[in-house]
This record gives sequence, C-alpha cells and structure tokens, in this order.
Amino acid sequence: MDRNPSPPSSEAEEEGDAVGNTVYSKHWLFSILTRLIEVISPEKMEPTVSPEGIQTELDEEMENDICKVWDMSMDEDVALFLQEFNAPDIFMGVFAKSKCPRLTEICVGILGNMACFQDICMSISKDDNLGQVLLQRLCDSDSPTLLETSRLLLTCLSQPEVANVWVERIRENPSVYDCVCFIMSSSTNVELLVKVGEVVDKLFDLDEELMLNWIKNGTCRSVGPSVDDSPEELPDFKIVPCILEAAKQVRSDNPEGLDVYMHILQLLTTVDEGIQAIVQAPDGGKETWSLLYDLVCHELCQPDDPPIIVQEQKTVLASILSVLSAMFASQTEQEYTKMRKNMPLIGSLIRILQYMEGCGKRSVDNSKESEQEETGRADINKEDFHLKILKDICCELLSNMLQELTKENTLEGLHQGHLNEQTCSCAFQNLLPLYFTSVESFLEVLREADQTLADNLEKRFPSLKVHA
Repeated sequence: MDRNPSPPSSEAEEEGDAVGNTVYSKHWLFSILTRLIEVISPEKMEPTVSPEGIQTELDEEMENDICKVWDMSMDEDVALFLQEFNAPDIFMGVFAKSKCPRLTEICVGILGNMACFQDICMSISKDDNLGQVLLQRLCDSDSPTLLETSRLLLTCLSQPEVANVWVERIRENPSVYDCVCFIMSSSTNVELLVKVGEVVDKLFDLDEELMLNWIKNGTCRSVGPSVDDSPEELPDFKIVPCILEAAKQVRSDNPEGLDVYMHILQLLTTVDEGIQAIVQAPDGGKETWSLLYDLVCHELCQPDDPPIIVQEQKTVLASILSVLSAMFASQTEQEYTKMRKNMPLIGSLIRILQYMEGCGKRSVDNSKESEQEETGRADINKEDFHLKILKDICCELLSNMLQELTKENTLEGLHQGHLNEQTCSCAFQNLLPLYFTSVESFLEVLREADQTLADNLEKRFPSLKVHA
C-alpha cells in the first residue's frame, strides 16, 4: 500500500460541492473529518479499540482516506476548507486522545501542509494551546511523528511573520531542549536527524538568546514541566556532544545533513559561550577537533577529487574551517592542536586553496566563451561570494597554523609531501599581502629546514626578499 494514496476526484453532481477551484468534494472531506471525530470518541467500540476505549490502530479504509486528505492538503483551497471547518481543533482532539501513532503522524503532517500557506500558518501559530500541544509532540517516541512535527516547526519558523512566536514559545518550554537533544543523541533515523538539525539551525540563526540558553542548559539545567510522552529519565544533556553524535550519524548518508550540523557548530562559535562549550568539554574539545579534522583531511576535497568539488562543498567546508579556526585560536595549549599532529591539515588547507584557484580560472574561461543571462551572472556572483568566504576562513586558519610551525614540524611536512614549492607558492599567493607577518615568520623557519626552497620562494615573491 502506498504511504499517501492518490487523492479522490469529486464525483458529486451537486452544484457547489467542489472545494474552491479543485475537483475535490466538500461532502467527502467533511465526511472524513466526521469519521475522524468518531475515531477518537470512546463511545463506539471496535475490534481495534483498547480496553480503555481508545483506538490504537487505524483500519485500512480509514488510513487510506485520511492519507488522501494528507495529499489533498497541499492544495491551498483544500487547506482553507480544512481551516474553515476547524480541522486544527479536531487534530487537537486526536493529539489529546489518540494512542494511534499513525493517526497522530498523519494529522501533524496535514497541519504541516496547511502551514505552508501564510494566513493558515499565522492562525495555527497564534493558537497557543495548539502550539503547546505540537511542541509536546517532540517528546513522542514515534519517529514518523517526530519527523512531521519537525517539518511543521521548520515551516513555521521559516515564515517571518510568525517565527518570533515560535521562538518565544520554545524558549519558554524547557522540555523542547531535552527532547531535541534526546533525538540528536540517540536517533539513528537520518531523515529525522536532518530535519531536527534544520530546526535547531533555524532557531539559533533567528535568536541568539535562545542559543545562549541552550548552551548554558548543559551546565545550569532548568527543569520544565513533565510531559506524558517524554522519554523517561532523560540524562543531563549538553548541546555540543548531541550535535556531534547527530553529525556522525548523518555524515555518510546525507551531505546536506552534515552541512546543517556543521553550520550549527559554526553558529555556536559566534558567541564566547559557544566556543567555551566546545573547548571546555570534559575532553577539552578533542572529539570536536577529531571529527572536523577527519572530515577535512579524509573525506572532503580529497586529492583524487576534481577541483570543481570545492563548489559543491564550499558551505560545509567554510563551517568546518570556521570552527577549527576558533578552536585553534582559543586552545593552542591543547595537545590536539599541536602542529606535529596537524601537518596533514595544513596540506588540506592548501589543497582547498589550489582547488579554488582552479574553479576561479574555470569561471573566467566559461564567462569568456559564452554570454551569460542576468540570472546566470547572479548565480555566478553568488557562488563567488561563498567561495570568497571559504577562502577568507581558510587563509585565516592557515596563517595562524604557519606561525606555529617549528623547524621539526616543517621538516616533517616536507617529508610527508604537504609542503613543497608548489604548495608553498599557492599558500603565499593567497596569504599575501594580508598575512605578511605569518608568511615571513614561516619563511624564516623554512630557511632553516630547506634553504634552497626558501630561496626559490623569495625569488617568486620579491616583497619577501626585501624584508629578509
């Protein structure tokens, strides 16, 4: 059976029975809403009803019909009809009384479709009772329901007119933090993890105060009202380990999901408290550094990838390097930041710069070969903007790392192939003149390790020779 069967067409001959400009029948839709009310009413006992008088499973016909409504609710006329006949209130009854996970999932999904339309979204969002009940769904144990709830929240948070309503509601509901952290730290459902990550990313992007509260929750826990469906005995969650666990789950199967979680980490580093939450973890930030190091050195932008790969990975790389840069600047005494362990990272940073140069040349060549439409030029400019951000972050981290190199580190880098005339030239080309001091410092160390290479680089970059 298909998850969402095709919606029915209106077979009614009565004039005015069609919903808006659709071919769907008002009478049919109303009959489904009526049956939905009956499903959650305990008066009528059915074989699938529990001893308490509440239905725990949907019969196949009802599931088919309510799934048709789910599909139909993507149409604005149908969504408005459902709104007019108080479908959200009926769904509230479902959430309050139903013990059938599939029914709850479908009803949340229908609300999610309805919320795609601005006026309905505003109506749903301003209903505080409905809002509180929907947030409680985040504590549900049913993954499909959690997925639809997260989708609904993301839809509402993406509407500027109501985003603040939801931010405030979430800020005042401490159980949301626990439930979200529980999902990120324990779920293996990649689709759910990605959607929850998108919700967290949106929340942190919208409201720094909420982000700060969630950062502090790990050290100064605030206890909210208990929720019947919440996981029992929730541990004392800290936001960073939960983000890392979710990132590990999605890294192999969902590049977009990895991008989301890396951006969440980057948002944390925009405030001092976030950086401290990362580097003052019990392991001193080692787990975070190890994960990001592994991604840059062994998964993203690899030697056997074509240079154009940097276009595809530019946003996730920018987020990762931004976090590494913040950690390196704040924790130079940590063992994991010692340069003897990070020569491959320097090699990876230079390779990213090399690939960006390749992409830049390709863009210039393409623009010469063909005339671009206005929209095409805008897209290229946007891509160049993101590449520039990546380059700036990459250069900042590289310059800081080069300043820390010793003669022994440099010799090791030369031996491993991370440093040679080609890679050093690329680094200098990108770092100069902004990071002149870092380049000059590195050149002095390089002169001790390989005089010939240092001389060759001075010839390529005369400005360095003047100051030698």
